[in-house]
Amino acid sequence: MSDDRSHLPAILWVLLSTFIWALIFAAAKFADGRIGVFQITFLRYLGAFVVLLVFLSRQGGPRANISQQPGVHFARALCGCGAAVAITWASPNMPLVDATAIGMAFGVLTMLLGAVFLKEVVSAAYWRAVVIALSGVALIMVSKGAFQSKFSFLPALVAFVSALLFAIEGLLIALLGRAEKAYTVMLYVTFFGFCLMTLPAIFGWQALPWQAFVLCILLGPAGLVAQYCTIRGYRSAPLSVVAPVDYSWLVFSALIGIVFFNEWPSAMTLLGCSAILMGGVLLVRLRRATQG
Repeated sequence: MSDDRSHLPAILWVLLSTFIWALIFAAAKFADGRIGVFQITFLRYLGAFVVLLVFLSRQGGPRANISQQPGVHFARALCGCGAAVAITWASPNMPLVDATAIGMAFGVLTMLLGAVFLKEVVSAAYWRAVVIALSGVALIMVSKGAFQSKFSFLPALVAFVSALLFAIEGLLIALLGRAEKAYTVMLYVTFFGFCLMTLPAIFGWQALPWQAFVLCILLGPAGLVAQYCTIRGYRSAPLSVVAPVDYSWLVFSALIGIVFFNEWPSAMTLLGCSAILMGGVLLVRLRRATQG
């Protein structure tokens, strides 16, 4: 069996993960403004927290997952909540694929932060790939009115803030992953996320039909399933194989936008997405090469 075919299960795991995340972050767009982003995010964390508690009750309970770095977990949750709220708000306020494309810049930004704070070596080739990817982000933002004397680009700016917060979260995950168990990391971010979203959700609470309430709760377990799929995929194949598959999020978002919202990507969006995809894949290949 060839190497490519042996990596097929890993690729399918990551594809399933990105598809689930595409649906989760499109939730507010499906709700069409009838559910606030804080309420959606709160219910997602609530659903995930309950499922984790039930699961961990068979793994020694929360006491078996006490961390010595609660402050770092809280900072990670703060960034994760901010990023989730930002991309959930941006998605219904601009074409879904545009918001996703800008949000995908988090991979490039994470590598930049890693170079600065983790002292990772960054070559000239790395910088070229970064410029290509960020040029794609800039193209999409310009198409939304960025750098002009109007505020129509606000959703694009919020999507970029989401990417930056996701990147900071990625840096914190890298730090935590060196000393904490995976279940511990998931438990703390879910608990802190639930706490952080409680007050904003209460102040903006809207009465929901029970079907909508249940669907929002199920976003939490869906997110846990997506994380599991990512872990399975990333453990089963080299980073250079599975990491570029994350960019299938762009494809899934484009399809969701076309099928459900009649949002056809513009030429500028397609060009920007291509640049982001090219830069991201180049960065992953370069990292793989430097790691041998």
